[in-house]
Amino acid sequence: MSAPLEFGWFLPTSGDTTCYGDRSCAVPPSAALFDRVVLAAEAAGFEYFLVPVAATCWEAWISSAMAVAKTKRIKALVAARPGYVSPVQLARMAATFDQLSSGRLSVNLIAGQSEAEATAEGITLAKEDRYALMAEDVAIMKALWTARGPVDFAGRFHTLKGARIAPQPLQQPHPPFYLGGGSAEAWALSAEHADTHLFWGDTPSRIAENIATIRGLAARHGRAEAIGFGMRLQICCRETEAEAWDAAHELVRDVTEAQTRFIRTHYAASVANQRVQQLAREKGELIAPHLWTGITRVRPGAGIVVVGDPRQCAATLQEFIDLGCRSFCLSGYLHDEEAMRFARWVRPLLAERNPGRMLAA
Repeated sequence: MSAPLEFGWFLPTSGDTTCYGDRSCAVPPSAALFDRVVLAAEAAGFEYFLVPVAATCWEAWISSAMAVAKTKRIKALVAARPGYVSPVQLARMAATFDQLSSGRLSVNLIAGQSEAEATAEGITLAKEDRYALMAEDVAIMKALWTARGPVDFAGRFHTLKGARIAPQPLQQPHPPFYLGGGSAEAWALSAEHADTHLFWGDTPSRIAENIATIRGLAARHGRAEAIGFGMRLQICCRETEAEAWDAAHELVRDVTEAQTRFIRTHYAASVANQRVQQLAREKGELIAPHLWTGITRVRPGAGIVVVGDPRQCAATLQEFIDLGCRSFCLSGYLHDEEAMRFARWVRPLLAERNPGRMLAA
C-alpha cells in the first residue's frame, strides 16, 4: 500500500505580504497574525506547520509553543540548529514540548542558509563542520530519548558522562526528524537520520534523480525504505489561471534590483539556494508549465511557486506524488487566505486522485 500523504503549512513569523515591492502591503509579525495563520492551517486540514528561523523571524520554539496552545491537532515542525543550544538541553526542550502538546512535535534539522547570519550570531563553524556538529547533536538526542539509563558520549564536539533528561518524549521512539538541504552533507545526514527529506522546487526529473541518490545513501544505514521524501513549495491558486498569474505577478511588482542582489549574495553559500537561482537563471520564469521562479528574486529558500487554477495546481503536485513524494510543506500569500483556498479547491482534487492516502479530515 502507498504511504499516506501529509501536508504542512508555513507560519510567517517575519510577517506577511501580497507584494514584496510595496511596503504598504506588508503585514507585520504579531500574535494576531500567527493565530490567524495557524488556526486557518488547522481548519484547512494541514497536518503540521513549519516555523522559520532566519534573523528576521521571531523565535521559533516560543512561537511554536504559543501556536500549539491555540490549536487542537496540528503539529509544529521546529528547527534544531547546531551550535545554538546544547543537545542535552535541546533533547529536554523537545521532549517537554512533545509531552505538553500530546505528541505534536517534529524536529527540523537546519545547518543554516546564510554564512553572514551564522557569523553575526556567533556561530563560527564552517558549514561542513556545522553538519558534523548536527550529526552529533542528533545522535545524542536520539540516545537521550531512547535510553533507559544515563548516557555517555565521546565525539569531536561533545563529551557526555552520565547525561539524562526528563521527561521522555511522548512519541515513540522519538519525534520525527525532517531535513531540507541540497548539499552532500545535508543528504548524508538525511540518509542516516531523517524521517523525511524535503526538496525545494525543481524539475520533476531532477527530483526523481535526487530521491534515487538519497535512497541509495540511506541503504548504507539500512534505511532505504524508512526515509520518506517531500517538497517545500509555494502555491498561488485562484479560481482561474489568469487570476492566479495576476496574483503571482503582484507579489514581485516593484521589486528592486537591490532586493534581488541581497538575496543572491546573502545566501550564496547555500547549495539549495544556488540550485534555485540556477533554475531561475537558466530556465527563466517557468521551470515547468505551472512552476514559477518569480519570487526567487526576493525570497530566499523555497522560492518556486505552483501557480494556476485548482486543477492545474493539483496536477502539478500530483507529478511529485507520483515520483514518490509523500510530504508537502506549502506556503502562499496571504498565508491564512491561501491555506483556505488550498483546502477548498486543491485538497479535494488530490483526495480524489489518491484515495485513502490523505491523513487529515
